[in-house]
Amino acid sequence: MKILLSNDDGYQAPGIVALYEAIRDLGEVEVVAPEHNNSAKSNALTLHAPLYVNLAGNGFRYVNGTPADCVHIALTGLLGYRPDLVVSGINNGANMGDDTIYSGTVGAAMEGYLFGIPAIAFSQTEKGWGHLDAAARKARELVQFLTEQHRTDEAHWLLNVNIPNRPYEELKPFKVCRLGRRHAAEQVISQPSPRGDVMYWIGGAGLPKDDAEGTDFHAALQGHPTITPLKVDLTDHDALRYWAQSAARLSTGDVR
Repeated sequence: MKILLSNDDGYQAPGIVALYEAIRDLGEVEVVAPEHNNSAKSNALTLHAPLYVNLAGNGFRYVNGTPADCVHIALTGLLGYRPDLVVSGINNGANMGDDTIYSGTVGAAMEGYLFGIPAIAFSQTEKGWGHLDAAARKARELVQFLTEQHRTDEAHWLLNVNIPNRPYEELKPFKVCRLGRRHAAEQVISQPSPRGDVMYWIGGAGLPKDDAEGTDFHAALQGHPTITPLKVDLTDHDALRYWAQSAARLSTGDVR
């Protein structure tokens, strides 16, 4: 079993160290992670600057780029082989609902998925690494189950997993959920720079808007580690017929 491990908090983050220690005996685990924190980088690739790979004292390799850069480089030449599974995390904070669009943790896993490899993104629901040992233990349970059940031999899939910051004994069983939704983000923060210009800081994430039963927000609040299968197809299939009719009218000059 060959596993590629990455994250978005950087190769020295407690989350990736804990996850590596938790799964290292499940197979051959190779770590390729960002040099620095790259939260909210989504699927961004670095195209206009060189990327360098360095080896840390603990055997982890780190890249001066984004999470997607790390996985992309690993899969297109650095490793020299195709891993059976790509794992990302454990992230310092939740990646639920709309967070998944921006998440570098999900972006790293998704890069593996785009290459046709099963992938999992792990996050804790709160920042601060509280009860990280419990989260790593739950992550190991899922990875071990999927590998022992030969799920990595099936068609590739992408799972987004969020684990509440609770002691292991207080964590409830895994629950499969849909993504919830958030309210719009908080207001941008502006302040003068030392040079007299105006600086802007992106505001915090909004509160949950759709946290009804069946969502990741709801299940995590109840103490369940959540599993949400993701897909990449952004097509609005329900709207295809409507827009096809509009395009047909446009092409015939019927603008009534």
